[in-house]
Amino acid sequence: MLYSKTTPAEKRRLFRERLASGQIQRFPGAFNPLSAKLIERKGFDGVYISGAVLSADLGLPDIGLTTLTEVAGRAQQIARVTELPAIVDADTGFGEPMNVARTIQTLEDAELAGTHIEDQVNPKRCGHLDGKSVVDLGTAAQRIRAAVDARRDPNFLIMARTDVRAVEGLEASLDRARALVDAGADAIFPEAMRTLDEFAAMRAAVDVPILANMTEFGKSELFTTQQLADVGVNLVIWPVSMLRIAMGATDRALDTLLEEGRLTSKLDEMQHRAELYELVDYEAYNRFDSNVFNFEVQRTRAAD
Repeated sequence: MLYSKTTPAEKRRLFRERLASGQIQRFPGAFNPLSAKLIERKGFDGVYISGAVLSADLGLPDIGLTTLTEVAGRAQQIARVTELPAIVDADTGFGEPMNVARTIQTLEDAELAGTHIEDQVNPKRCGHLDGKSVVDLGTAAQRIRAAVDARRDPNFLIMARTDVRAVEGLEASLDRARALVDAGADAIFPEAMRTLDEFAAMRAAVDVPILANMTEFGKSELFTTQQLADVGVNLVIWPVSMLRIAMGATDRALDTLLEEGRLTSKLDEMQHRAELYELVDYEAYNRFDSNVFNFEVQRTRAAD
């Protein structure tokens, strides 16, 4: 009932343990707290919170318009309802190195298990769009060093995302990844990799966990979890997939409402009320109310 029973520190510890197990960790993207609960119910390993999703949720493009306060607030709402670890996209860290340091401590306080800081120039662009620009290596490494220095819980995962592959090519991205690991990154997120061979090359280049972004309509082919595991990927995310599916279904339902005047033909596509109540543990709240308010008001003599 209410929020998760597992403490943020324990979630982080368990996440680190699982990440080191050699078994690939599957993190679908949650677009709200309820979808995070469903991700847990289905048996996935964790929850990913995408900057693109948080921007879209506000009706904004993913170009760095969201603030740390907005991201941390929404991420906490999502992270605290599930027993799973949650990782959030922190874009470029919301400013200069001191801002990056504040970002890390704010996200720790927001109960996240980890985050990633990228090496794009701010304002950033979606990682699978053309026309991106990246900062120089010194600036990118400075962001990671600031993040690591600010961290209070050693199990809070600080991941370095590099967008160099789409800008300067594979070899440059491998060099950048090595340098970011040297700067203290716990894991590497190589954005916009095109082939399994490229993921394998990244695996060979660094000795920390690597993440694969299986976003639709982008630069990367949509590989299966097993294919990625076979080349040594440790963590896979589907950042915007659930939002895209939900919005696609909503779009079609609205068309049906316009055309038919009711949604009777869509009932089989809906989550049933009973399924929703089970997911939010409605019965537990009823039991809580009964236990707290199960008393009778004593009559006074004046009332008699």
